[in-house]
Amino acid sequence: MESLQRKLRRIDGRGYKAYKEIRGVYQFQGYTLFVDHVQGDPFAAPSRVRVRVKQQVAKFSPELFKNRSRRIGVEDYLVRAFSNAIDAVARGHRGSGKSGMVSIASCGQEILERSAVVVNGEFVEVRFLVGLPARGRMVLGKQAEEVFFQEIPLIVSRSLLHENTDRDRLSRQVDVCEDADFIRSSLVEKGYVCFIANDSILPRKTGIDDRPMNLSKAVPILSPESLSMTFDRPNSGTITGMAIPEGVTLIVGGGYHGKSTLLRAIERGVYNHILEDGREFAITDVNTVKVRAEDGRRVEKVDISAFLANLPTGIDTRSFSSDDASGSTSQAASIVEGMEVGAKLLLMDEDTCATNFMIRDRRMQELISKDKEPITPFLDRVRELYSQFGVSSILVLGGSGDYFDVADTVISMDTYQPRDVTSEAKEIAARYGTQRAREVGNSFSKITQRAPLRHSFNPRRGKREVKIDTKSMNEISFGTTRIDLLCVEQLVDVGQARAIGDAIHYMSRKYADGSHSMLEIVEMVSRDIEKSGLDVLSPFRDEVYGDYALPRKFEIAAAINRMRTLTVKQLM
Repeated sequence: MESLQRKLRRIDGRGYKAYKEIRGVYQFQGYTLFVDHVQGDPFAAPSRVRVRVKQQVAKFSPELFKNRSRRIGVEDYLVRAFSNAIDAVARGHRGSGKSGMVSIASCGQEILERSAVVVNGEFVEVRFLVGLPARGRMVLGKQAEEVFFQEIPLIVSRSLLHENTDRDRLSRQVDVCEDADFIRSSLVEKGYVCFIANDSILPRKTGIDDRPMNLSKAVPILSPESLSMTFDRPNSGTITGMAIPEGVTLIVGGGYHGKSTLLRAIERGVYNHILEDGREFAITDVNTVKVRAEDGRRVEKVDISAFLANLPTGIDTRSFSSDDASGSTSQAASIVEGMEVGAKLLLMDEDTCATNFMIRDRRMQELISKDKEPITPFLDRVRELYSQFGVSSILVLGGSGDYFDVADTVISMDTYQPRDVTSEAKEIAARYGTQRAREVGNSFSKITQRAPLRHSFNPRRGKREVKIDTKSMNEISFGTTRIDLLCVEQLVDVGQARAIGDAIHYMSRKYADGSHSMLEIVEMVSRDIEKSGLDVLSPFRDEVYGDYALPRKFEIAAAINRMRTLTVKQLM
């Protein structure tokens, strides 16, 4: 630490590039400081810094991180604790650009595996950013000393020593993570796709604030008796709630009664949630994909012939490509792409679906004969998806009772509470026959796998061999290509988008040789991350980043599929 102090005093007042001298490793009292990357300009991305505290000092019990679920719970807690300590201690902006700013990856309501914190039996390591202080482009060495010798030591002490943490809250979060993962892993063997505990708070504060609605306004959910299920958790005993079985499930009800709120909780249930979120035990099968219409998206050689055939243009829908897909073709492609990488539950809300893709009623069938309509409605394939492929569906519907004929379960949301109305729906279906003809022509016998080709993925921009930028979770710049992720609704963190951008580059170098299918590629990338951590995605050898969050294989594949440069070959 004395060496760092001497360097900062020596370069005080010099040009900003003099900061390059501080890159290195320094031993402080109780921890090691790594200055991994020094920014070249006060207006550039801040410098990357790490601190590592040995477990002899940090003293987090091995019981807290003895398995993956618990470790992720601990790491998530420490990211938030470190961020809170920054808010309490760091003085913040002092000088030009990002001078004096100390920051760490931001977190939402979900508990995600991140690269910002590493916890193991030897040490606790935190990766964060520091804006090295400057006036104009002149080094402010004394202000840098304040950051490194006053603020960071206090932040470390407050957040990375077990004795200074809220030990009860930490323990409860770790237990919740393990319990939620236990329930999620138990769903399939019990024949369910989703579980929502009684008294869960599903509504959010606002449409742009994912925190729970105020308890004085929110209505806790309560399972109908017919759908009630109890799980025995490893840490917290029994818990009872609504279990949605495999098959075809409809969520119906009047407007503003909570249909979409329930579906949104199911959609986010593939992730664990922090304490007091209200959805800690709203848990969904991990192999779940939300599907919607997406006008204008790119589609590359997807076999959508089960849903569209005999187009008047003569286009072969067994290998359908489009630079500007319609609502119906984009929705069909998204279903097939999800199944291609292993989806076992599809979620759809009629508000974001293409109407002509979802259904054609009897009157429209009379007016436009089947030989003039290339679309096979989802209504006529949804049961086949389950019987043939084991793919369940949960659909929010408010305008079409024709789906009663194909549903296994019908849940009515009535004043924000679920009711099992399956019997009533089946009785109505029998009493009022649909009279529509089922519109299935060709059989839906297989999902055609595709192999991405390496030349699709060029990360070069200008003089940079690799230039991958992520400004938000809705968009990735990959070389000169823009990947639009706005409609990939199960992305929840900008860190996931950052990881996806680098994962695409990683897989293109290692696996996209034309012999591996999309499923094989995303699973191999996921296995590499599981084995070596998110650091394996770093595009530059031996550099570590603290801003990754773990994406699912479905979102990696979704990003690849939306690349306008993507080329694939279909595998037989």
